[in-house]
Amino acid sequence: MAKEGLVRSTVSVLIVSTVVIAVVCLVIFKKVWIGPILIALGFLPWIPLKVSGRSIKSTSADIIFGAIDTGILGIAALIGANFAGVLGAIVGGAVGDAVTDAIAGLFEGKIAEVLRRYGIEEARTPLSSSMGKMSGCLIGIGITLTIAWTIIKL
Repeated sequence: MAKEGLVRSTVSVLIVSTVVIAVVCLVIFKKVWIGPILIALGFLPWIPLKVSGRSIKSTSADIIFGAIDTGILGIAALIGANFAGVLGAIVGGAVGDAVTDAIAGLFEGKIAEVLRRYGIEEARTPLSSSMGKMSGCLIGIGITLTIAWTIIKL
């Protein structure tokens, strides 16, 4: 747990966030590629987890929470944007966030119960919660945008 303290966790969040933002800035106008790139970036937070000695499985509740939360939030933002432009996207995202937090929390709680039942250490730390949720959020929105831009052709 010493490798997962608040200072080290904060440094990890700042480094991973900077890389994610830089990559997104470079590819934001590559509409077809943004989804797969976000999915790939979703694995970047696993690096600090592995370096700290944390198993990815132990953060699976946070990863699932992030994927469900932000994946569905992306759908709400896309719907809002189609109805009312930027304001609709903001309102759709905000309302969608409240609803998806509740839905994703159901899954997060259930997965945490299952992990405990099988003896998998899942105690939350600043590093595991932040990197797990970041990973899930990037993967979730990546999947949503990949489906929206390629399969549905929005």
